Amino acid sequence: MSNTAGMTPPLTEKKLEKKPIKFSNLLLGAGLNLFEVTTLGQPLEVVKTTMAANRGDGFGTALGRIWGRGGVLGFYQGLIPWAWIEASTKGAVLLFVASEAEFYARSAGASEFGGGIIGGVVGGVAQAYATMGFCTCMKTVEITQHKLAASGVKPPSTFTTFMDIYRKEGIRGINKGVNAVAIRQMTNWGSRFGLSRLAEQGIRRVTGKEHGEKLSVVEKILSSAIGGGLSAWNQPIEVIRVEMQSKKEDPNRPKKMTVGNTLKYIYQTNGVKGLYRGVTPRIGLSVWQTVCMVAMGDIAKGYVEKLTGDKVTAKH
Repeated sequence: MSNTAGMTPPLTEKKLEKKPIKFSNLLLGAGLNLFEVTTLGQPLEVVKTTMAANRGDGFGTALGRIWGRGGVLGFYQGLIPWAWIEASTKGAVLLFVASEAEFYARSAGASEFGGGIIGGVVGGVAQAYATMGFCTCMKTVEITQHKLAASGVKPPSTFTTFMDIYRKEGIRGINKGVNAVAIRQMTNWGSRFGLSRLAEQGIRRVTGKEHGEKLSVVEKILSSAIGGGLSAWNQPIEVIRVEMQSKKEDPNRPKKMTVGNTLKYIYQTNGVKGLYRGVTPRIGLSVWQTVCMVAMGDIAKGYVEKLTGDKVTAKH
């Protein structure tokens, strides 16, 4: 008879569990995204898109062009309903898909860091094809319809434009540029995740918080803002996306636009500088998104927990 009474039980690996998707997390994400886009988010998006579509414009010229489209309201073109639909749904899509992708990546042997990046990349692509494709397309159409207004013709309403494109070009028409959106989301999310972590490590070394001590709100914002700002390296993808979705008329543009021939067209007409038009407002947009998610996150968290009676577990 073997003596097992004094033996230490064998160590077992921590069981990998799928993160639950909670309603409170989805509500927090949607609320923060809606606040961000309704305040400074959409004006920065409009400036970025205008500069990317009119690559000969400087920052000041772009502001004048937008103001001429309707004063202050010109900076909020495309907000209702497209930016609101995108803001309220993209977080839910990302959470659902990224959670699944990360779980399967970790099950296949990926590290926590690697699984996080894979989850984010797959979630970003899902965002693009589920809601962001047609939302960014319709926002860009509204923002670049200024030629009609400039000639004294009142541009058609949002839904008239949407139905007109759908009748003429179907699902493909309202999802024009969706492949460029997917590439942007995939590279943006992956690089933002990695660069923010690198920035955080640097801040921890400088401040002596290398053993997991909690970062202050300013330190959190700084690390995320550095990551968001540096992830604007993929601005050429954003310029390509805007050009593909733009209603700008130019006989030299390719009739059937793809990511490849749009890149070639922009390079031939505006050079390398043209591929980085709108990068300044995009960096500003990244910083504002970070401020909203980090600085407003704790306040919003409290309200959501009171409203739902459910503890929010999402990181912001």
